[in-house]
Amino acid sequence: MRFIILVFVTTCLMLSGCKTKDQQTLDINPETIGQITAQMTDVMVHDVTNPPLGARFFSYACLAGYEVVALNDSSIKSMHGVLNDFPKIVRPYGIEGFSYKLSAALAMLETAKKMQPSGKALLQKYQEQLLDSCRTVGFSDEVLENSEKYALDISKQILKYAKADRYNLISNFPRYEPKGVEGTWFPTPPGYFPPVEPYFNRVRPFFLDSAAQFKPVPPVAFSTDKNSEFYKFMKANYEVKLDQKQKEIAAFWDCNPFALDNKGHLMVGMKKISPGSHWMGITDIVCKQSKADFAKTLKVNTAVAIGMMDAFMTCWDEKYRSNRIRPETAIRKYIDPTWTPFLQTPPFPEYLSGHSVVSAAVSAILTHFIGDQFAYTDTVEERFGLPARDFKSFKQAADEAAISRFYGGIHFMDAIDVGMKQGDLVGNLLVDKLK
Repeated sequence: MRFIILVFVTTCLMLSGCKTKDQQTLDINPETIGQITAQMTDVMVHDVTNPPLGARFFSYACLAGYEVVALNDSSIKSMHGVLNDFPKIVRPYGIEGFSYKLSAALAMLETAKKMQPSGKALLQKYQEQLLDSCRTVGFSDEVLENSEKYALDISKQILKYAKADRYNLISNFPRYEPKGVEGTWFPTPPGYFPPVEPYFNRVRPFFLDSAAQFKPVPPVAFSTDKNSEFYKFMKANYEVKLDQKQKEIAAFWDCNPFALDNKGHLMVGMKKISPGSHWMGITDIVCKQSKADFAKTLKVNTAVAIGMMDAFMTCWDEKYRSNRIRPETAIRKYIDPTWTPFLQTPPFPEYLSGHSVVSAAVSAILTHFIGDQFAYTDTVEERFGLPARDFKSFKQAADEAAISRFYGGIHFMDAIDVGMKQGDLVGNLLVDKLK
C-alpha cells in the first residue's frame, strides 16, 4: 500500500507544475515520458526480455506517442516518408476536447500494454494512477475520456505497422543449433542457454536498407597457432588483471537481463536491465537535465529507441554470420580449463559486441540532440546496488560501455573496436535521415 501511495504522489508531482485555471491551460510534464519508459523497463525485467526485443518494444511505444504529437504540434514532423513502410497516420475522426500530450502518454502505454507479454497486467495500474493524478489537478472526465479514445486510435495504427515488421514470423523458422565447427559459438556455462534471436535480421528495419547495410569486416580468423592474431586476443583476455576501477566499470555496464548465480547447491536467477533499458534511462536523465520540453523529450526518446532497434539488427546480422566462439569457450578449451570471465557470458555469438554497437549509435544520436560535451551523472544502475558514474560526454560513456566488455571477459577486442565503428555508422545515418 505504501508503494502504491508513493507512485500516486510521484505522478501527481509530475503534473504539479501545470496550470489549472481551465482545461486549455492544463499540461503534462515531459518527465511523464521517462516515467513510462521506466515502467516498460520494469516489465522487461519481469519478463526477462532479451536486448533486441526490448529495443523493439521501446520503438513502437515511443512512435505511438510521437505521432500523436506530430498531428498536433507543427514543430514535430511525422515519420511517414522517413521510416521504412511507415504509414500516413490518420487523425482520429470526430474526437474533440482532448489533451494531445496526455493522449501521447496514453498511446505509449496502450502500445506497450499490447506488445509486452506482461504489459497489460503491470502497466494498467500505472495508467490508472496517471489518469487519477490528471483528474486531481483539474482535467475533466470528458477530456480524459477523449484523450484515451484518441490514444487508442493512434496506438491501433502503430500496432498494425508493428505487426507487419515480420517479427511474428520468427517462430516459424527452425531452431538454431550450434554448428559444431571449431572456432564457432557454443552455449556457455552455467546455464548453457540457447542462442538469443538468431533470426532478428529478418525483421523489417526502421531506417536501414537492410540489416546488412553496414556489413562489417570479418572478425580475426580463429586459430590455435600461438603466433596468430586470434591467439593473441585470447591471451589478452586471459592475462588481464582487473583493478577495482575496471571491475566497477564492467559491473556498471553488465546489463545482462538474466544471469545465474551459484549459491552452494542452489543456482539463483538474477534479473537486470538490458543495454537498451540502460540507455533509455540515460535519455530520461539528460532530457530532464537539459530541460527539454514535451515534444523534444518524446522526439529524442523515439530517435534513441529506433536507433537502438536498427543497431541491434545490424549487430545480430553479423553475430550469426561470423558465429565466432566466445572467449570463455576458447580460453577454457585451448589455454586454461579453469578460467572464468569476470562477467557471465550472454547466450549468443561473440562478434560484434552488441553493447559497443548500440552504445556508439545512441551516443551519436544523443550528441546530435543534446550536445557534444554534455556532462551528466548516470544513476540508472543505483537500483541494482551500483554507484552512479559521472560522464563528460555521451562519447565517453559509449567508450566506457564498450571497453567494459573486455574487462568483463566476454568479448575480444576486435569485436569491440569494429562494433563501435558499426554503431557510429548506424547512429549517424539516423541523424542524417531525421535532418
